[in-house]
Amino acid sequence: MTVEFIGYVAAREQSEIIAPQGPVVDARWISTVAQAREYVGFDRALVAYSSSSPDAFQIAAYAAHETKTLKLLLAHRPGFVFPTLAARQLATLDHFSEGRLAVHIISGGNDAEQQRDGDFLGHAERYERTDEYLDVVRQTWTASEPFDHTGRHYRLVGNQSGVKPLQTVGGQPQVPIYFGGSSDAAIRVAGKHADVYALWGEPLAQVRETVAKVRAAAALYGRERHVRFSLSLRPIIAATEEAAWAKADDILERARGVVAQSPRYRERLAAAPQNVGSQWLLEAAGRGKVVDARLWTELAALTSAAGNSTSLVGTPEQVAQSLLDYHDAGISTFLIRGFRPLQDALDYGRHLIPLVREEIARRSRSPEAVAA
Repeated sequence: MTVEFIGYVAAREQSEIIAPQGPVVDARWISTVAQAREYVGFDRALVAYSSSSPDAFQIAAYAAHETKTLKLLLAHRPGFVFPTLAARQLATLDHFSEGRLAVHIISGGNDAEQQRDGDFLGHAERYERTDEYLDVVRQTWTASEPFDHTGRHYRLVGNQSGVKPLQTVGGQPQVPIYFGGSSDAAIRVAGKHADVYALWGEPLAQVRETVAKVRAAAALYGRERHVRFSLSLRPIIAATEEAAWAKADDILERARGVVAQSPRYRERLAAAPQNVGSQWLLEAAGRGKVVDARLWTELAALTSAAGNSTSLVGTPEQVAQSLLDYHDAGISTFLIRGFRPLQDALDYGRHLIPLVREEIARRSRSPEAVAA
């Protein structure tokens, strides 16, 4: 099993320890961080989505223009654009990026966040809509003749797209589909549609359990060998383990100040998270500040598990070993981003990513070479 590393491209510099600064859309920042990830060996970079953020399609298009080989992972929420239009937008961007696009489908795990953009469906209905949405998107990409569709959420007559994705999956034109969501409803839809199923940085036992659940869901469609798995983490590395933990303590202290001043985090902390992924991260945090060998949970506890918020802490060699443990559990993709977005990405590319790639390459050789 190979390995893929995904970075992160935001519209401007910010993190849990850096309050938003600079223009809301900072073209120089987007170009710099995208090129930096390409330079140090990331395979792909995520462009995220929220109800208040700049348009992810345009950020991804600009990042593709500013790079040559870096692939993009565009976060996309079904329901706000008709699926036939979304299919054409994605296919068009796949051409402009010369086949470097993937789409990360996020159905939405927070009612208030959805309602800001006018979506008042409940959790189960959102995943039902996503299932139908992706059926229509895929048919738009692959149909050679005009087609009709009548479903609960979408109805159309005579659609035929003049643009198909440049890439193919299974011999059919398609942009690769990454899929997020930890609930049972999400896993059912992921089993049918996901090329890559994405988890947050959970303990090893939980990851193994989720991988098994998704594979079982995919088996219903004959896809259990097709679906791959991604894990999102925030590595904290330093020359010594002591220095890495001192760095983690400093990050936590700085984050306390940013979180206390942020309306976003105040709203987040006012109620328990609705999405299952955050609930699992908080459950892990309840076991202690460190789970397994070095999975650090204190930032997840501080932010009420606001997204990708658990870290692996240690030397590059120690963190690489933890990533390899996840790889052994079925993870082939790691979405890693730091708290200092540019500096940490450079450190990962120089000190962490090569260690993991080299060991996985060694393991892929003959048994005699691995034993040696």
